Amino acid sequence: MMRLLRLLKIIRVALRYGLDEIILSRERLQGVRALSLRLWFWRDLSRPRGERLRMALESLGPIFVKFGQVLSTRRDLLPPDIADELARLQDRVPPFPSHQVVATLEGVYGRSLKEVFREFDETPIASASVAQVHLAVLPDGREAAVKVLRPGIDRVIRHDVSLMHSAASLFQRLWSEAHRLKPHEVIDEIEKHLFDELDLMREAANASQLRRNFQGSPLLRIPEMYWDYCNAQALVMERMRGTQINQVATLRAQGVDIALLARNGVEIFFTQVFRDGFFHADMHPGNILVDEKGGYIALDFGIMGTLTDVDKAYLARNFLAFFRRDYRGVALAHVDAGWVPKETRVDEFEAAIRSVCEPIFDKPLKEISFGRLLLRLFQTSRRFNVEIQPQLVLLQKTLLNIEGLGRDLDPDLDLWRTAKPYLERWMSEQIGWRGLVRRLKEEAPQWATVFPQLPRLTHRALVDLQAQKTNEVWAQLLMEQRRQTNILLIVTALLAVLMGIVLFKIAS
Repeated sequence: MMRLLRLLKIIRVALRYGLDEIILSRERLQGVRALSLRLWFWRDLSRPRGERLRMALESLGPIFVKFGQVLSTRRDLLPPDIADELARLQDRVPPFPSHQVVATLEGVYGRSLKEVFREFDETPIASASVAQVHLAVLPDGREAAVKVLRPGIDRVIRHDVSLMHSAASLFQRLWSEAHRLKPHEVIDEIEKHLFDELDLMREAANASQLRRNFQGSPLLRIPEMYWDYCNAQALVMERMRGTQINQVATLRAQGVDIALLARNGVEIFFTQVFRDGFFHADMHPGNILVDEKGGYIALDFGIMGTLTDVDKAYLARNFLAFFRRDYRGVALAHVDAGWVPKETRVDEFEAAIRSVCEPIFDKPLKEISFGRLLLRLFQTSRRFNVEIQPQLVLLQKTLLNIEGLGRDLDPDLDLWRTAKPYLERWMSEQIGWRGLVRRLKEEAPQWATVFPQLPRLTHRALVDLQAQKTNEVWAQLLMEQRRQTNILLIVTALLAVLMGIVLFKIAS
């Protein structure tokens, strides 16, 4: 019954915001669309479709908001206007009652809340889709922020995800091109992100890793995790004080150098990506504070991106080729990475990439968008059946966020010029002589262990090889013996038959 009521609400909201008009926009469904427009004539469809979709998701509640947020990362699948609008989704969710917060925490710690914290403010300072945050003071006097999961949120997610799959199936029946968008796979990916965020120990570990990466850095501060108080349902961390980064007027009044702040944001991002291969992938203004010294404070570590050495090598080759306008090099980087089918003609792929990049490079550097460049490249790659790597899509989405944030702070920010020193240094470390030295240093401990054993290992390998050869010889001899035995048995059988025939004729 509950599922039916929820489904009816989804249908009502979809009709209210004209989502049926978006779904039925295909040419073969024009008749159905015309009928729908007459039946629901009372609706206001003057707003752009992306805005109406965003408003519908906000009306359906926190899980659908989170769905839209994660879906906005798949810009390789969405039209730009819808992706841009979904990226504006923010968690504006009413808090859940304080008695549920107390019950959850006392269930986690197995004792009264007064025994756990010296002080605990039952009024939340922030409330989002899957959790909300309260301020507290630990017994030793340290100020803390306590993040608590919404009760029963996992059940709500499973319920709504099931309805999303049902909607995806209907979508595939109504729209012939829906299979290319892989709606069920997208929903599975979103479900994974949602359930990853439900494990607050995972988020605490992400924060701890990022804090260690920037230990001692004046650019970025990460709250300390208070592990003795952390659990899958509750995360307790150092309380951070600062101003939200989008409150530019307040920051100026505090004497913060806004242009420097924008440049530092770019440096922080590229350091995370190209030095560490581990980056904060949810960098909207609600998750970024600025302290009194103009340093960044990052919050909410539920969604993090990672890059392997293979990913970094791919990016290194691509960026180096982009700087040189070597479009064949970009095409070959895709082929060598195995992301393009083997039968793809490199010259055709090269021509498609050139058509994407040449118009961009004819603009002033400060007008070039890294994120848009990657997006156009992904869209072009899709024509050649390239499997877009999820971690690179997440990188592209985060890069768009950083670009937008940086240019909101400083409209004259030249991202390419700001990023170029870090990219050049990183590429040198990856593919130049510095990269060779770094890899030699990384392998040196292993060599120090293996080198003294080389004589023994070499002797063992020779013995094993000799034993293998001996075994092969014996195996061949045995096979030869078996073959000769089989021949002998066949010959003996034939002789027996012939002898029997001869004896039979003599007897007769």
